[in-house]
Amino acid sequence: MGSPTRQKPKAMERILARGHENVKATHKSTLEVTKDSYLTPKGNCIIAVSASKAANDLLPSFKYYLRRPGSVLVVILRVGSLQDIVIARGHPDLLLSDPRSIVIRKSSYIDGRTIAIHSNKAAIDINRELIKRLNDRRTVLEVTLLVFDP
Repeated sequence: MGSPTRQKPKAMERILARGHENVKATHKSTLEVTKDSYLTPKGNCIIAVSASKAANDLLPSFKYYLRRPGSVLVVILRVGSLQDIVIARGHPDLLLSDPRSIVIRKSSYIDGRTIAIHSNKAAIDINRELIKRLNDRRTVLEVTLLVFDP
């Protein structure tokens, strides 16, 4: 995927979300943040709820760069001083239309919630101390999305 850190991102988004006592983060192929305020124990790909943005809410300029062939998405997940970084790819076929969630996938599957594919991490791969903190509704997760052009 190259080294995107040597260049300036083409676009950036910031999403704030909250933890929930049902955060398990055990899914092996996807990672999700939702605007929904609830989470059932079956939602094992969801790492945070009550998000400030979903796929549909992303800026048109951000969507443009994310859809460029070869684009790279760097996702910084931060809770206090803890952080984890996920690297994935954008794609020209991304719909970016879902009004409730954003999903990052290890696979190449695309639907309205998908904001990136071929990710190096899914929910199960996220720093477990960070996930432990997200088991508390008072915890705020800061999600920074940076798109780099090839």
